[in-house]
Amino acid sequence: GPTGQHLELGISEMNLFLLLGALGLAHEHHGEALLPIGTVYDPFVCRGLDALVYALYNGARFVVVGTPSGVSLSAEGGAHQSTVTASLGMELPGLTLAEPAYATALDWLLCDGLARLGAADGSSLYLRLSTRPVDQGPFERLRAARGDEALRADVLAGAYLLVDRSAAMVGAPVVQLVTCGATVPEVLVASALLADEGVAANVIELTSADRVYRSWRDGLRAAVQSARRTDVGGHLATLVAPADRHAPIVTVHDAASHSLAWLGSVFGARVVPVGVDEFGQSGSLAQLHRAFGLDAPSIVSAALVALG
Repeated sequence: GPTGQHLELGISEMNLFLLLGALGLAHEHHGEALLPIGTVYDPFVCRGLDALVYALYNGARFVVVGTPSGVSLSAEGGAHQSTVTASLGMELPGLTLAEPAYATALDWLLCDGLARLGAADGSSLYLRLSTRPVDQGPFERLRAARGDEALRADVLAGAYLLVDRSAAMVGAPVVQLVTCGATVPEVLVASALLADEGVAANVIELTSADRVYRSWRDGLRAAVQSARRTDVGGHLATLVAPADRHAPIVTVHDAASHSLAWLGSVFGARVVPVGVDEFGQSGSLAQLHRAFGLDAPSIVSAALVALG
């Protein structure tokens, strides 16, 4: 709450979301808004789904952190690996999904999310995170080059261009590698490998696929209501140069592959979606990445297939 009180309870997922729902309505019941934050194993979000939907339906405002996500729990077998939670976060009304890879982006998203809890047009925030260590260098170098203000605006809008190769490799075939969260390191390696093969593989990190989708959808909705043709691409249009908008896309997500496959509809580009579409086996993270095509060599192959 506002005094920084911290409550730790060993409770079920259903009760956790019931509690977050109650705390998230404190402004209506007691005239004082709270900042409720709950953490849960990401695979177990589904166990409390009824209570989560009920809380959102009633307009409760809270932050839920699901971690570890995806195949981060590979040593514990498939039962402890989340695949559909990313889609739930995107599709539930009143809830904004965010899945950043870097600590500074998480800081910006969390502060913004807490501010939105009390906003008239705000919403709850679902942070899908991982305990996997990730090198912070790529983000910090980009931050130094672009400055906090511009990069933070992109992060909060839902996506930013992490690697821009098409500008430097003029005339080379272009492919867009779009990813988020814990799979960013593999995508960065794949981008470098493709560059060695003469392919300009840009890397776009979606800090919130939810916000990117909504910005595109809202533009289309406005066009439908005004009955005027438009080429609205939402926030994605600010990241992808017009000459590159029909370049093929490879989406890489530690979740069901369909969760990002819609990106091809924004500009009418070919998409090869990569994700976790089966229950995982027990093993090392590297083994599971190879099994699901989330490792760098597999991403390179997916890009070459996308290029035809």
